[in-house]
Amino acid sequence: MIFVILNVATIISLIENEKPAAKRIFIFSLLIPLPYLLAGIINFNYQFEAGIILLGLMVIFIVIFIIPLGRNRIYRHSIPLNRIDERDTMFSRNELKPGSDNFKNYYKRNPDNKAIDDAWRSKAGLLKPGSSQYNPFHFASADASFETIEALRNEVNGPINPTKIEVRPEEITSYIKNWVKKLGALDVGITKLQDYHIYSTGGRVERYGKKYTRQHEFAIAFTVEMDKDMVSSAPSGTIVMESGQQYLESGKIAIQLAKFIRNIGYEAQAHIDGNYEVVCPLVARDAGLGEIGRMGLLMTPKLGPRVRIAVVTTNLPLNVDLPLHDYSMIDFCIKCKKCADSCPGKAISFEDMKNIDEVKRWQINQEACFSLWCTLGTDCGRCISVCPFSHPNNLMHNIVRSGINNSSFFRNVALMLDDAIYGRTPPSAKPPSWLDV
Repeated sequence: MIFVILNVATIISLIENEKPAAKRIFIFSLLIPLPYLLAGIINFNYQFEAGIILLGLMVIFIVIFIIPLGRNRIYRHSIPLNRIDERDTMFSRNELKPGSDNFKNYYKRNPDNKAIDDAWRSKAGLLKPGSSQYNPFHFASADASFETIEALRNEVNGPINPTKIEVRPEEITSYIKNWVKKLGALDVGITKLQDYHIYSTGGRVERYGKKYTRQHEFAIAFTVEMDKDMVSSAPSGTIVMESGQQYLESGKIAIQLAKFIRNIGYEAQAHIDGNYEVVCPLVARDAGLGEIGRMGLLMTPKLGPRVRIAVVTTNLPLNVDLPLHDYSMIDFCIKCKKCADSCPGKAISFEDMKNIDEVKRWQINQEACFSLWCTLGTDCGRCISVCPFSHPNNLMHNIVRSGINNSSFFRNVALMLDDAIYGRTPPSAKPPSWLDV
């Protein structure tokens, strides 16, 4: 039985193009059943007792997988007390033009950031020639995605049909969720929009310095999947190509959904890459789509951080979802630390969550992270590629995810197995062959 299961896992790994992992699993498939085989065919003292012990070990492992241990159902994630100023994000600071009024005013308010920001400004830059991962075709492809998103910027809001169609919250909620998945979303969740979901002040392009207040009652958050092969070769140009593509895909869905809601007579605004008024990971977390992990990204139950998020805020009456409050995922992040081990910029903390601005959470070093981006020319993505939750959404990995969700002890076993099969700091995969020019 064990031999069959491991050989199926070997085949699945080959299908996933994880050849080193398939080789290790195949070796395990030969070694693990060996004691059972020897105990059955070789006569020796205490043979029966040895067989009982081996059988007991198998039963113990199954029991550990089945019996819920350490799920901690009373876990509740922290609620932020303060709002985030978008001007403090690296993307906003990257757009500051030296000598401009915004540039002078920002560093007058934040003088400690000046030397840090000047250091990464001296590097080649994101998607620029001279960066270590520069590839003219890959970078031009990524630029094409981001430029297309930019062209959609004026579509995030628009006129509302004066003829309002009356809806039942449960029916329109079900319709929207099913339709958004039909459009290409992986998961969809809805939450009441909170003040802490909204940036206090805008920091990008014409929104710089704009004060935000809550205009809508509900937020619809959804995720789209990033392609595993494109992510696995991070930090090469494939990762920024895939980021741009999925920001575009999620943006198109968000704009389409917002237009639909306005067409039936209700306010709606899409929040897409480069044009967010909300903090998407917080909205998605509260909408029941995942938890915020060690790397500061949304960790989803199906694909971990290997997703991109978009949000639509609206006054359309909807039914809301409950947050997951999933201790198993947080506990796995506490134990795992593979993203921290693999981060080339050493931007991810190895420590436990801390109280930061009165919220218990992990805090990445965004300056170190973005500085690395400006060296690589890509958005790195190593943390996403090595995360054990980023494995494909198939039967083999979902069985492991079920065990992780069920048992604290199994989380330790799963992490040891992931290290043994894929490596503690897995090497970057080769980019898909179709990208060769």
